[in-house]
Amino acid sequence: MDRSTAGWLNGFMGMLIFSGSLPATRVAVMDFDPVFLTVARAAIAGIIGLLLLVLLKQKRPTGREIVSLLVVAGGVVVGFPLLTALALKHVTSAHSIVFIGLLPLATATFGVIRGGERPKPAFWFFSILGSVLVAGFAATRGLSASLTGDLLMLAAVIVCGLGYAEGGRLSRTIGGWQVICWALVLSLPLMIVVTFIFMPPTFAGIGMPALVSLGYVSLFSMLIGFVFWYRGLSQGGIAAVGQLQLLQPFFGLALAATLLHETVTWSMLAVTVAVILCVAGARRFAR
Repeated sequence: MDRSTAGWLNGFMGMLIFSGSLPATRVAVMDFDPVFLTVARAAIAGIIGLLLLVLLKQKRPTGREIVSLLVVAGGVVVGFPLLTALALKHVTSAHSIVFIGLLPLATATFGVIRGGERPKPAFWFFSILGSVLVAGFAATRGLSASLTGDLLMLAAVIVCGLGYAEGGRLSRTIGGWQVICWALVLSLPLMIVVTFIFMPPTFAGIGMPALVSLGYVSLFSMLIGFVFWYRGLSQGGIAAVGQLQLLQPFFGLALAATLLHETVTWSMLAVTVAVILCVAGARRFAR
């Protein structure tokens, strides 16, 4: 198997794992405080990441690499999990997954900024069109009723796109799985402290679905998914493998419908498809 094919396979596995993040988060926040869920998942994954780095005797990152790792941590360890957890207190996971259709665009935009590329005008046309479609969808669904949730999801997509682009760039020098492990370790002291602060006084009233969801977002969404994802970006390239994110809304909507029995309307599917087409067009003219 050549390096490019391996990158696509690893990227697909990472995307598939991430597709379950929002439905699992939606279940978890029914019993857990969103802040506790965010810091607890990061603390659990961070402890595992620390053990991996120590056992496999990984070299410590340089000062410049630490700055990039802090950006990754702010985007994917703290920012995206916290913002989506807060958003899912206001909107369903099916509704929020439509916003994930903008994630490839956010990743591409930050990739352009970080890489100094000069996209063609058509790139920005598709970018703006996709944003307008998402904003229009939010308005037709009752923007005043879900404004908080929609704004939180939009912010989550922006910080996650930055974390993806920065992590993909950094993975070329220090390795894919090392990026997420070091980002988690840098966040670990703060995450442990805040976990104990927001820990519920008792877990007696926490249902098994919420506990299982906490386990999923801690082990898979926060760590294992990134091991595959950053490895894929490193092997196959950010521009190429990053396009696999276009499939994530479809898998996420399917999980929301089958596991949570949430209603997936034709308008959700139509907007998701339209946004995916816009992002695909933007990616086509990114260079």
